[in-house]
Amino acid sequence: MLIDCLGTTEEFSSLFSDHSVLEAMLRFEAALARSQARLRMIPQSAADAISAVAPDQFDAAAIAREARGSATVVIPFVRALTTHSSDFAHWGATSQDVIDTALVLLLARAKEILRRDHHRLRTALRTLSDQHKDTVMLARTLMQPASPVTFGYKAALWYGGVARSWRSLSQSFDEALLLQFGGASGTLAAYGDRGPVLAEDLAKELHLGFAPPWHTQRDRLAALVANLGIYTGSLGKIARDVTLLMQFEVGEVSEAGGGSSAMPHKRNPSLSAIALATTARVPGLVGAYLAAMVQEHERAAGPWQSEWQTIAEVVCATGSALDAMTRSIETLEVFPERMRANLDATGGAVLSEKAAMLLATQLGRDPAQHKVAEAVEKARQGPRRLEEILNIELGSAEDYLGSSEIFRRKLLDDAE
Repeated sequence: MLIDCLGTTEEFSSLFSDHSVLEAMLRFEAALARSQARLRMIPQSAADAISAVAPDQFDAAAIAREARGSATVVIPFVRALTTHSSDFAHWGATSQDVIDTALVLLLARAKEILRRDHHRLRTALRTLSDQHKDTVMLARTLMQPASPVTFGYKAALWYGGVARSWRSLSQSFDEALLLQFGGASGTLAAYGDRGPVLAEDLAKELHLGFAPPWHTQRDRLAALVANLGIYTGSLGKIARDVTLLMQFEVGEVSEAGGGSSAMPHKRNPSLSAIALATTARVPGLVGAYLAAMVQEHERAAGPWQSEWQTIAEVVCATGSALDAMTRSIETLEVFPERMRANLDATGGAVLSEKAAMLLATQLGRDPAQHKVAEAVEKARQGPRRLEEILNIELGSAEDYLGSSEIFRRKLLDDAE
């Protein structure tokens, strides 16, 4: 859809399409029927008939209309499934079993898409960091010039942020990819004492983890949604830096593309803008999911019904931001000569800390700070540089990088 084209990708739109959702719901129902047939709970012929039903046999629009009468798509879905297959469809299950397990199956696919693009981004960031380990640039604190760093170190910091947040996100995916199967009130009473055996078999059939029913215990999904928010925030940090470095007055990097409809001279940070647009929405969606955790007894009225759309939007937004930043970093142009020019334009002021430290041994800390501050103001007016005004030897920016390279390598190594 045009209205959400920046908030998702074609791949994620397809993942949460009506066809894909119906396919996931059918996958649950077919797996349930096959497990029940193996345990001789229903006839094999019924399991075969249920397994043969395809998503194209359903009218998604009609199901959606009817769902407004029962607050769930499962009732009209099961009615149609029974018509196409057998009265044994959905035998002993409840609506939330279908919805939650279908969601988990979609999330399992989402994880693999995100994992693929995360690997691409991580590779691109490592390459960028290695290529520019000796490229000196201004650091910027509170948006003002600060002591020099290398662009390789900056890229390694980006790398570390997304790598750490991915580790937490990946773990939360694994913990959330569980079968939901509890029947009417989470006891599987319809199956007598064979409920746990059926549930374990069903989990294996769907390649999902097994746990007791979690109908109103949403902590695992909440952790996943929160970690999606953190990961997206790490992507947004990169996007924000890229947009600032792309400003005309700075001009130290540039994304590919990004034209203007009115001004032919412009190259806009379009990919970073997409990432920042999604990261602007995700915190609110995370908050909406956390608010929905407060659910009544064994089945919620309202909060649970709100979750599906929220989770889908968070996943799509994360996928959109990741796709955009992956393409941004893979094609990013870096301009070392502009970085050098911006360093030089400070008149040596970026070495004011070094100057103050040197003079403090002679004058004391406060007098040294005051003297250097006055010299910096003169250096800004030109043409003399800071070291000329102070009559001390400060060396080059390359001589004041501290432990940048040690920290750069550690970030790359620790994130493996």
